[in-house]
Amino acid sequence: MSATAFTVSTAAALAAPVILWLTGFVPRDTADRHGATMAKLATGVAWSAFALAIVAFAGYAAGPGFGSAQTLNLFAIALPFGVGDFAIGVFVNAVTVIMLALVSLVGAVVTTYARNYMAGDAGEGHFHKWLMLTLAAILTLLVSSNLLMFALAWMATSLNLHRLLLFYPERRAAQMAAHKKFVFSRIGDASLFIAVLLIGASVHTLDFQTLFAAMETVEGPLPLALEVAAWLIALAAILKCAQFPFHGWIIQVMEAPTPVSALLHAGIVNAGAFLVIRMSPVMSVSGGALEALAVVGLVTLAVASLVMLTQTSIKVSLAWSTSAQMGFMLMEAGLGLYSLALLHLVAHSLYKAHAFLASGSSVDGFRTPALKFKGGAPEAWHWLVAFQGAILTALIAGFAFGVDPTHQPALIVTGAIVAIATAQLLLQALVLEENARLLIRATAIGAFVCFAYFGLHAAFEHALIGSVRPAETMGGAFELWLSIAIVAVFVGLITLQHLFTRIQGRLRQAIQVHLYNGLYVDVLVTRLIVRLWPIRQSLTATPATA
Repeated sequence: MSATAFTVSTAAALAAPVILWLTGFVPRDTADRHGATMAKLATGVAWSAFALAIVAFAGYAAGPGFGSAQTLNLFAIALPFGVGDFAIGVFVNAVTVIMLALVSLVGAVVTTYARNYMAGDAGEGHFHKWLMLTLAAILTLLVSSNLLMFALAWMATSLNLHRLLLFYPERRAAQMAAHKKFVFSRIGDASLFIAVLLIGASVHTLDFQTLFAAMETVEGPLPLALEVAAWLIALAAILKCAQFPFHGWIIQVMEAPTPVSALLHAGIVNAGAFLVIRMSPVMSVSGGALEALAVVGLVTLAVASLVMLTQTSIKVSLAWSTSAQMGFMLMEAGLGLYSLALLHLVAHSLYKAHAFLASGSSVDGFRTPALKFKGGAPEAWHWLVAFQGAILTALIAGFAFGVDPTHQPALIVTGAIVAIATAQLLLQALVLEENARLLIRATAIGAFVCFAYFGLHAAFEHALIGSVRPAETMGGAFELWLSIAIVAVFVGLITLQHLFTRIQGRLRQAIQVHLYNGLYVDVLVTRLIVRLWPIRQSLTATPATA
């Protein structure tokens, strides 16, 4: 029974992207002439892909269970120089089925939304055609059994998305944002392809399951080729996740239709974190590459969080939020907390898809009555009580779920982050002009957040046993200082958020202007890109001729 269920899971995982590819390959003229029909077809196929993803998840869970893996290759051809084979197939493990169910759900919801959003548009059929091709490339990336197939799907996802970002090519802002993403994506593609070749030349296989088995025997310092490959994988993830200072394009792609923004921010941008998690057998042995990911993620998180507070556009604020969340996610992966990174990825995808698709009604939140504060700012005893209560709650929740800091010392850092977030909630309740019931309610919510966080971490950690390789703990001075820096950044962000409300006059105005403009980093990056890689006319082609 278990073998049959596993086979069904593998077959469903293969079928999900196939039906999307078949829909996307509808001839251009046919799609343009029958836009409404194409929209209905795309919606039905997207939900069918989600149903197949659920079958894949259920079959995997009912099979040998979490921790097992299976590969089904339909076609394979040997590559020269002993780098392994290029194969078209499916690799099913816990990471695959979780991500397949998540992304297919987001894709189905976005496609359903787009059916009404694009109704009557002259390019309706063209839009749904490229939406299907983009979704197909994403799902292919998730289920790929071969590193080279993964890299090709990675590139196809970016190229298909590029056509959606230029759906309104007459908009100059859309051209520039798409061009910057195009440049960064090509650099990321080159990094990933070189990493694939280096891995193949070192291990003599490109098959994921065989590669992971071979890497289990590797201990200590990586060979130079694999070390370089790990750094190139980190670079590809940083570029895909729009990390500082390569973040500008993700803030400026709002000229594309809203469904494209939702799919990008809730699905495609997460591919960088997925790459690191998928390649954990290589990344976990390369301490330097993981540490670089954590540092870049922390810097991005700090900058984007501050800039986000000054934005007046809802969608732009959400875009900065995405950059910050991607930084947080890569920081978790850089600390070796792959289960938390995957949990974060799932939560962020669901939240961000809803946030973008509901962005039109977000303004209603500003119409609600503002809460009244006692003195305008928390006093010293407020901070003391809030942090003491939050730390105690986080410690109780952590011990309740068996968190062992000696086994995963990085969990101390994430536990501190949870405590800081809970302290912020308690701090707001303490300074509000309300009765004790508000503080009790805030305390209950904070406790629920802490227990849910550590409980979900335990569940994901159990699910990913055998699917990811735990990172090696270096225990050096750099790791200690990095942990201190992470906690200091989160404490600093809360402190600055409260101090900023008390600053008045020209100083506040200057800070507001500089942060609103993203500290002008993207201006310099844009000038450099335009000088080195000018926009070509072909990138501004209209949908009718694309």
